[in-house]
Amino acid sequence: MKRIPFEYAVLAISVGVTFAVATPARAQTSAADSKRNETSAEKLARGKYLVTVAGCNDCHTPWVMGPKGPEPDMSRMLSGHPESDKLPPAPAPQGPWIMTAAATNTAFSGPWGVSYTANLTPEAETGLGKWTQRNFTETIRTGRHMGRGRQILPPMPIPMYKHFTDADLEAIFGYLQTIPAVKNRVPEPLPAAQPVAAK
Repeated sequence: MKRIPFEYAVLAISVGVTFAVATPARAQTSAADSKRNETSAEKLARGKYLVTVAGCNDCHTPWVMGPKGPEPDMSRMLSGHPESDKLPPAPAPQGPWIMTAAATNTAFSGPWGVSYTANLTPEAETGLGKWTQRNFTETIRTGRHMGRGRQILPPMPIPMYKHFTDADLEAIFGYLQTIPAVKNRVPEPLPAAQPVAAK
């Protein structure tokens, strides 16, 4: 019987040991990745659920007239008030009617002025594409744009939404980052008309 050179024997043993040690480590990594992906998928599903039941599409998705009446145009899902929709001056609130809404259900006029719903898609220049989780969470918690800017105006239900848990807001923001990006620059809000001074 032919003898195997010592160097080859050492090499064979080294390869065998490396394989034996690496295989369980790879299996553990694969299991961890699988669990992380499952958790991530569950978080996205939770985010989608919360966006749906919180009625985000009711105001942030432009409405169109469908066969059964007004309905959200899901081809522009959560893209906010259409930049191409130029509106005439809003009627002044009067009587018991303190708010009016545009036909798209994305622009609202009331004692605060005129507000337009934001683009929540992950489009970098006109949506939430450059936002961080912290920006999003602080906006909801403080009722201010990115947590430090202008006030978020009605009818955005900040007094209710600020009660979402951190985990809820992470799930919502995570889901919003996965929806189709729509380039749509929403107009800035308009201040309330100042009353005319008596002469």
